[in-house]
Amino acid sequence: MNPSEEFVEQGTSQQNLRRVSSTTVLALAYQSLGVVYGDLCISPLYVYKTTFSGKLSLHENDEEIYGVLSFIFWTITLIALFKYVFIVMLADDNGEGGTFALYSLLCRHAGLSILPNQQAADEKLSEYVTDRSADTWQSSALKSFFEKHPRFCKGLLIFVLLGTCMAIADGVLTPAISVLSAVSGIKLKITELHENHIVIISCVILVGLFSLQHYGTHKVAFMFAPIVTAWLLCLTGIGVYNIFRWNSHIFHALSPIYMLKFLKSTGVEGWVSLGGVVLAITGVETMFANLGHFSSLSIRIAFTFLVYPSLLLTYMGEAAFLSKHHEDIERSFYKAIPETVFWPVFIVATFAAVIGSQAVISATFSIISQCCALNCFPHVRIIHTSSKIYGQIYIPEVNWMLMCLSLAVTIGLRDTGMMGHAYGLAVTTVMFVTTCLMAMVMIIVWKQKTVTAVAFLLVFGSMELLYISACIFKVPEGAWIALTVSSIFMAVMYIWNYGTMKKHQFDVENKVSMNRIVSLGPSLGMVRVPGIGLVYTNLVTGVPAVFGHFVTNLPAFHQVLVFVCIKSVQVPYVCEKERILISRVGPKECGMFRCILRYGYKDLQQENYNFENRLVSGLVQFVETEDETASKATDFCGEFGNSDIEAFDSSVHTISISYPEEDRVRCSCDIQVMTSDIGRVESFLLKDESLQILKAKESGVTYVLGHSYAKSKKPSSIFKKFAIDVVYAFLSKNGTEPNILMKVSPTSLLEVGMIYYV
Repeated sequence: MNPSEEFVEQGTSQQNLRRVSSTTVLALAYQSLGVVYGDLCISPLYVYKTTFSGKLSLHENDEEIYGVLSFIFWTITLIALFKYVFIVMLADDNGEGGTFALYSLLCRHAGLSILPNQQAADEKLSEYVTDRSADTWQSSALKSFFEKHPRFCKGLLIFVLLGTCMAIADGVLTPAISVLSAVSGIKLKITELHENHIVIISCVILVGLFSLQHYGTHKVAFMFAPIVTAWLLCLTGIGVYNIFRWNSHIFHALSPIYMLKFLKSTGVEGWVSLGGVVLAITGVETMFANLGHFSSLSIRIAFTFLVYPSLLLTYMGEAAFLSKHHEDIERSFYKAIPETVFWPVFIVATFAAVIGSQAVISATFSIISQCCALNCFPHVRIIHTSSKIYGQIYIPEVNWMLMCLSLAVTIGLRDTGMMGHAYGLAVTTVMFVTTCLMAMVMIIVWKQKTVTAVAFLLVFGSMELLYISACIFKVPEGAWIALTVSSIFMAVMYIWNYGTMKKHQFDVENKVSMNRIVSLGPSLGMVRVPGIGLVYTNLVTGVPAVFGHFVTNLPAFHQVLVFVCIKSVQVPYVCEKERILISRVGPKECGMFRCILRYGYKDLQQENYNFENRLVSGLVQFVETEDETASKATDFCGEFGNSDIEAFDSSVHTISISYPEEDRVRCSCDIQVMTSDIGRVESFLLKDESLQILKAKESGVTYVLGHSYAKSKKPSSIFKKFAIDVVYAFLSKNGTEPNILMKVSPTSLLEVGMIYYV
């Protein structure tokens, strides 16, 4: 494996990538072509066609063509090059980019997070990096505003979810418009081919594309970069050919004066047509979102020296062709291709369309996974498609849902112009959300002056609002699809987040006192049974209500009881050595512990190794070092790595158990040896409590899961009753069960049902 592949597979952070050689950076720049720029590079297939649809087709003279080219040039230059490449890509979150990365930065620096179970210990994670420099009066004022008005924190989350839902709508529209635009070119050579045949061919390609998702992109990823490179070279060559053959003075159109002339001569029709111009920058958000696998420098090099000039020459060449062939405006791209190279370019265009669609589909899987981590989407089954590349995942339910929606759009509309209107609205909305979040990052994180942030917001935000307004005007002509799809996902996310937060609030308000359980033990006839019981809970403190409900109806629990809490932290990743926190609950004689598993918003909340053995090892280590850590309150370095002592209160100490990658197998083997012959364990000079834990492990591990049912209160409004009793109940029933996500054997599972009212 070459160095560049190694960095990509490990998801190396930006800090490490800055230290690599120039050869590796160039190799990463080449590889990024197939992953980052697939969507952006297929835009020439439909930009001019969509722009000149509708009433603007009546203005097919040279001045209008020059005006559209001028808008395309300045849009790509200002938004793609200056905004994203030079500014936004600097705001990475430990090497990660995208909307959630910006939101994560704001949450950590301004305390805006509404995620439950946040603890002071989370701020000591290695990736929980915050700028320790003093706040400016602007950043202090903005932080104080959010502290005094917590409703705006909720509003910010909704705003972020709006951009997220539009990005999901992008995942529906991109495959449809890309494949249909590429396949439509065949009609130029086979004129007798009916429109229905074009739609059928497109649908077959879409079904094949989505059917192959479960194999993972790594199976064919090695082909992506060469194909996209070949596509860009084809675009460049065709563009240069058309410029010199049809209009060598087309570069004059790059002057911004032609934009003013265009709007003056076309009026409202010209303003509305800008919804097609914005399609020239579809996919630029992907540059920022893919920072986790490629360095900022490599993405900038690929865009600045290859993608940017190639696209400009393509659009200039097509405009040069149109200046002499006004009648071919609806099929200008394929008409501008020289006859001798038509079929090779057509084949490469079809492959490029599939690659562009693949990148957006994979990005949608990642977005849904992050939403699940933030309690904004029902639990779904997430499958790793690569044993080497961590970030490549597959979500079956989401995949088939996207396929059905893409097929419905393709069959229902059959018009790339109408698809383009919806596509443009989705893309511009995501860009505007990024611009607003970026302005806040400048003040709160970068400690810049308000003038700088406002200038950034006005320059780029005004451009994006102009394009959004043009797209909204096209709502009756196809843009309603983006609004409909995003609204449905928005409703699902908000209802799920609302129900989940209410459930957590119920758990907090109905926590059971440990003293009460211990004091009622004799009267209830409570007994301890052999084995280890893992009680899954949403709380990081206290005894959950589900456990009280359990012991009230069945007054017995296991000899060793562990309350396990799986929670998300506002960082992209949590390294394995900082994943688990173990503490004691109640007095020692109760044999009760708490285990907190921490995951980042880009982590998959699934353990891919023997969690039981790892947990037992951690419990033994905690018991063996408890007295030492309590008395010295210093860092402990044990057999399994470094440990940090955290005191949440005066009676409970928490130890962070770390297991370096190379020690996991040894950890598992040690526990198997220890539990296979308990008599030999005494040679380890373990404490009695440690021996009891190992004996309990030998007796078996039982998983106790709470199965909660939400019900709306009687005085609730009809909207709340519908949201909770119908929508949330449906999502809970049809979502992936927790025991499936955690791969719990049915023989070791015990579910406890409860009803909570919200």
